[in-house]
Amino acid sequence: MDTTVKTVLHKADTRGHANHGWLDSYHSFSFASYHNPNRMNFGVLRVLNDDTVAPGMGFGTHPHNNMEIISISLSGDLEHKDSMGTQEVIREGDLQVMSAGTGIQHSEYNANNDKEVKFLQIWIFPNKQGVSPRYDQISLKKEDRHNTLQQILSPNADDEGVWIHQNAWFHLGELDEGTELTYKLKDPQNNGVYAFVLEGDVQLAGQELERRDGLGISDISEFAIKASSNAKILLMEVPMELR
Repeated sequence: MDTTVKTVLHKADTRGHANHGWLDSYHSFSFASYHNPNRMNFGVLRVLNDDTVAPGMGFGTHPHNNMEIISISLSGDLEHKDSMGTQEVIREGDLQVMSAGTGIQHSEYNANNDKEVKFLQIWIFPNKQGVSPRYDQISLKKEDRHNTLQQILSPNADDEGVWIHQNAWFHLGELDEGTELTYKLKDPQNNGVYAFVLEGDVQLAGQELERRDGLGISDISEFAIKASSNAKILLMEVPMELR
């Protein structure tokens, strides 16, 4: 690897962990009672929580403001209600985004009484304060990420996936063992990439990563990805400084 490239490795078993019975949550960055001054954020990526919610349980109504909040359903059905009147169910393969802006209140519950729901909760600092709150949700096609990188988020409403108030791009990949890809940053001058391995094993920029490992990489324009086994990976390209 180029010695000028900056990397930060977060092994799965070094994450913060809180098990509340109804909620089993792993924190890649400081959150709630987990505080690690060395793991406050990666650029504008502030929160990456790996949540499992027990059947019929969930988060009661609570507020957010001036944050871009992304939820990716991994399995099960998550019921969402908010102060804008939105009432939706986020199912496996769905992607939800909220711009909290001037303020929003919402609740999230496991819609089923007989199985868990698993999802990623991601917070991104926005590049605009005080925007009007908004909600969007899309269903992703699994075949569009087979042995390739499927763009699921960008800064542009007319581009693939959902959009947020930030110069960020997210991609999902489901790779067969031996698959090799190259990721080219959209904005290499300002951005880095935080890679999160959902399943399997991958080699990213020469670093071996296992299930639920995270790797932040910056000061690079592109990097190689190789699936060491059948693997699922999430790439989050984000600005390294809040502007």
